Amino acid sequence: MKAIIVHAFDDAGFENRLQVSLDLARSFDGHLTLVNAIPVEAGVPGDFYGAAFAAMVPVWREGADKLREKTKKDMGNEDVPYDWIEVAGSASAGLLRHSALSDLIVVGPNEPQIDGRAPSATVGDLALHARCPVLVVPDTQSRIDVEAPVLVAWDGSAEASRALRNAMPVLRRASKVFLACVKEHGDSVDDFDFPPLKGAEYLARHGIESEIVELAKADRKVAAVLYDAAARREAGMIVMGAYGHWRLAERVFGGVTRAMLSDVKLPLFMTH
Repeated sequence: MKAIIVHAFDDAGFENRLQVSLDLARSFDGHLTLVNAIPVEAGVPGDFYGAAFAAMVPVWREGADKLREKTKKDMGNEDVPYDWIEVAGSASAGLLRHSALSDLIVVGPNEPQIDGRAPSATVGDLALHARCPVLVVPDTQSRIDVEAPVLVAWDGSAEASRALRNAMPVLRRASKVFLACVKEHGDSVDDFDFPPLKGAEYLARHGIESEIVELAKADRKVAAVLYDAAARREAGMIVMGAYGHWRLAERVFGGVTRAMLSDVKLPLFMTH
């Protein structure tokens, strides 16, 4: 992971998100591209003549300038190469534009341009359409240990398989890799399109040992089961496939993906 994009936005989690990105860049001898989007497309309800919109433009511009200068000062104390890019428009559009020749996009869990809600439409758009994996970092996560155990949420789908392949740089560095399958009552993991054993065999061919873990769902949500399993194994990251589609600017994810993104407790490495 040499080319890492970071969403630069003056939200509560940016400084921590940047530190996590720096940890990754140092670990993989990478380069950071900080992308700051100025939301010039955002309209104000009832503002038919654009007066309120026009008044906000210099405010957004001033905020972007302050963030750029502060970040430039902070990065002067770091040993990681970076560049700063400003784009006009939504954060998702700007980040997607630069994803084709990138290895990873690092974002926060909340919607940056509306009210900080989660799950974030921006994260949803990126997870479904970016040409590289997306790492969703909790606002409170200030560092990341690439040698910590990693839990792979395995449901036997094409999305999970692709996430596994895309996460190979991370999995090679992890001290332990767990392939976690959540079993519904009466189900068998052998009925998956790609049983976990196939995932373990793929990893083994790349020299990565893994442990298959079958988790009982009982009466809990799958997201809660996965987060609990990751915490018990001291995992530093969860790898999972994102599945769903985009319709009328609303993100319609599968229930597990949406639940995982609604309350992000660990960094989520996601691929559609």
